Amino acid sequence: MPEGHTLHRLAKLHHKRFAGGAVRVSSPQGRFAEGAALVDGQTLKRADAWGKHLLHHYESGLVVHVHLGLYGKFTESPAPLGDPVGQVRMRIIGAGRSGDFFGTDLRGPTACEILHEPEVEALTARLGPDPLRRDADPDRAWQRIHRSQRPIGALLMDQGVIAGVGNVYRAELLFRHGISPHRPGRDVSATEWGELWADLVELMRVGVRRGKMHVVRSEHDHGAPSYAADRPRTYVYRRVGEPCRLCGATVLHAVMEGRNLFWCTTCQPR
Repeated sequence: MPEGHTLHRLAKLHHKRFAGGAVRVSSPQGRFAEGAALVDGQTLKRADAWGKHLLHHYESGLVVHVHLGLYGKFTESPAPLGDPVGQVRMRIIGAGRSGDFFGTDLRGPTACEILHEPEVEALTARLGPDPLRRDADPDRAWQRIHRSQRPIGALLMDQGVIAGVGNVYRAELLFRHGISPHRPGRDVSATEWGELWADLVELMRVGVRRGKMHVVRSEHDHGAPSYAADRPRTYVYRRVGEPCRLCGATVLHAVMEGRNLFWCTTCQPR
């Protein structure tokens, strides 16, 4: 599932390409036809993101909310676009303030729907602070974490605690700070939380700038290749059974609250 930096990067791209101009919105697949008709021809005021949620705000006050889920993907290209290929849930074509026409096709999202502003406010109220938003308050997350008996590995993945963190950032962030994913949230100190948050903000900003994650420190960015082609190296994520890049111990795997978990017991003692 795409993590928060991917949605923020998409929001920046869509804002740059479409905001300030009228856009044509359609649903070649038909599943978003009614919603598309409500915003078709309107001016897109802005595109932004909160966690894993992408929000297109239109002049009428209507908002298109997209959650990519496991399989959702935008395909970007200059206009004119050819005939839709595959199950295109939403197609947008337009020119923003630059005057250059672009198009984007959305396939396979978990959610693609019309929301009114009060519904957007209700959505974001359920989400924790987003490390990539300027208005993020890390203390909101800390208030949940330091009172909880749940493991920090689970809390980091809870979108109601922190918005935008997925499996890769969870695994790599905890490794970088030597914290076991099994440690209860209440046993994470305020100092440790401040360091975790600051590092998470920086890692996710790098993801926005580069368009991909970069989680291994430069002095460790060598040796064993990444877990898959065109993926960055990781310390523990998807490296089960392999030697830790720092200590050589075997990277372990478990399932925590339904999600795969990776860690090094030597570098991240319980």
